[in-house]
Amino acid sequence: MTRLRWWDAAAVGVALIVVGLTLVQPPYGPDDVGVWSATAAFLLVYAFLGRPMVELEDAAPVPRQVVALVAFCLVLAVGCAFDPGYASLQCFIYPFIWVTGCNLRVVLGEHVVVAAAIIVGSLVGRGWDALGVALGTAALSVAFSIAFGLWIMSMVRQGEERSRLLDELQAAQGALAAANRAAGVEAERARLAREIHDTIAQSLTGLVVVAQRAGRSLAKDDPGAAREDVALIETIAREALAETRTLVAATAAPDANAGLVASIERVAAAFARETGLRVDVDLAGLPGGALPTGALDREHEVVVLRSVQEGLSNVRKHAGADRAVVSLALADAAVRVRVDDDGRGPSPSGSPDTTSPGEAVSEAPSHTGSGGFGLAGLRDRVGLVGGTLRFGPAPAGGARLEVAVPVTAAASGKVEPWASV
Repeated sequence: MTRLRWWDAAAVGVALIVVGLTLVQPPYGPDDVGVWSATAAFLLVYAFLGRPMVELEDAAPVPRQVVALVAFCLVLAVGCAFDPGYASLQCFIYPFIWVTGCNLRVVLGEHVVVAAAIIVGSLVGRGWDALGVALGTAALSVAFSIAFGLWIMSMVRQGEERSRLLDELQAAQGALAAANRAAGVEAERARLAREIHDTIAQSLTGLVVVAQRAGRSLAKDDPGAAREDVALIETIAREALAETRTLVAATAAPDANAGLVASIERVAAAFARETGLRVDVDLAGLPGGALPTGALDREHEVVVLRSVQEGLSNVRKHAGADRAVVSLALADAAVRVRVDDDGRGPSPSGSPDTTSPGEAVSEAPSHTGSGGFGLAGLRDRVGLVGGTLRFGPAPAGGARLEVAVPVTAAASGKVEPWASV
């Protein structure tokens, strides 16, 4: 509809200009009346033949184009016979031809026909003396229209090609995103499978073995041995319960209402209750003891919380510690979280591991010197957000897991240096 209105305005505007050029030169004579009549005929041809063609989404059928072209050329020739200035009407007719033509060959042929109509009308009205001017005017007009039209067509083709490439790019990005999501889901499933196999499944296997041994002890009428096995079953079951709670907690995201700091404090408190270890949370590195609003987006908050959970899980499994300290700080455009313990520390075979932002994070050793699946999962998470991970002996003894996650751009200028301890 908007396109049609523009064409209506163009037709009326050209008609007003042609008539206006005659009105500024009184007195008016038969030639002026002829121009006015031809202009009225032009508007009628546009209304009944040209306008319906503009409304079509595709090019009009060739017979319809021929009828409209003949009508426009007759009006143009008659108008030029009365006044050579009537050739101004070609400013409308040539663009109309480009828009409604079915192909380039037809469009170029229609240009020649319109030019011929201008020449014929000028010769009829002014005689052979007007031939030179008519030929020059028609040739320049045709040349300009063809050049300008071809340039516009090339721009349209380039735009269509860019649009096609953009559609293909968006489709490829969508497919890549879907593949990444599928790969992420598969990786998470594999991680959970490894965690379950190395924790709960092993504990359940131990339960089966000890239960069978207790059964054999009862069969041998050895209640003392059976009581020891039952006590061991209870211990193994409690450890399996603790491992299950740890695994469930590791799949939970930070509470959006409570915030990251509160989520970390809640994880530390739950760990202390389950293990009997003393766990302190040190927020001295945060301004006012709180993380600034917007410092981390949701994905980065999850990485920080997982780092705390994995650090504490490592303490429970390997450290043999009595106390753990979780430190949170904001420094060097990053949120830094440390988990220190007072246990036996990494074995001599487990050297500290450091990674740089954007680099692949290599597996950090466990306290026993063998890499754990939990640290492998943390490695992947930290690497995906461009963070750094370091695991090694703590300065005061025991082990230290340190992770740095970059803050958002809005908060990057609000951090202060964090003194190492």
